[in-house]
Amino acid sequence: MLVKLHRWGFWCECWTESLTEQGPPARVASFDAYSAPRADHWVAVALQAISPALDADASSAAWEWMYDGRIDTRRALLRAEPCTVSPTHAGTRITWTIRPAFFLPLVHRQATELPVCAYDFKPHQTD
Repeated sequence: MLVKLHRWGFWCECWTESLTEQGPPARVASFDAYSAPRADHWVAVALQAISPALDADASSAAWEWMYDGRIDTRRALLRAEPCTVSPTHAGTRITWTIRPAFFLPLVHRQATELPVCAYDFKPHQTD
């Protein structure tokens, strides 16, 4: 019997980037969604939560996406196309990305014996 080992879904991330200072963008959050509605809902909830703290232009852009752009986002996701929402507030760009993804299950590490090779892995030291 064949077992389905993969699952299609969407990988969602939130990044912030300073437009006034040099430096790489920083990933703030990530989320694995297994449907288009869950993916765009994650972005909508985050935008609703932060919209009161955004300046007028960024708040307006956020609510415009929630009322009008979300429909286009959902349609694009159903066509397996990546989507981005990026309001800018006080010199900071906040970007949510949603990309189609192919998820593979990981081995459950509890109540099972790990293979010997699992103990050979040594993470690299960061500087």
